Amino acid sequence: MVSDPIADMLTRIRNGLKARFPKVDVPASKLKLEIARILKDEGYILNYKIVDEGSHKAIRVYLKYSETGQPAITSLERVSKPGCRVYVGSREIPKVLGGLGISILTTPKGVMTGKEARKQNVGGELLCRVY
Repeated sequence: MVSDPIADMLTRIRNGLKARFPKVDVPASKLKLEIARILKDEGYILNYKIVDEGSHKAIRVYLKYSETGQPAITSLERVSKPGCRVYVGSREIPKVLGGLGISILTTPKGVMTGKEARKQNVGGELLCRVY
């Protein structure tokens, strides 16, 4: 049993990028599916899909690399943890690398990037930073 499934997902992606894997599988959940959707929409991964592996479902994440083999994701870090949750208001959402990266939040209006949350004037739990 994993105590922090979001951190597990981010670690699997990070390890897959370091090992230059074309894809990684992550146990599926609605929240992880939304995080994968945001990573695809923002151009950090090629694609994702749900695969049925017998008794459980998994999200297959297709990793993205440049022509020179550099991963599209330089850093992927968890901010809010089960032992120490981090909540931010709409005016306190941090800009990642001066706007070059993204922060992913879970808000009352759903999972979204920091930029979308600022635009919709909502705050929430700061899940992770990607750049």
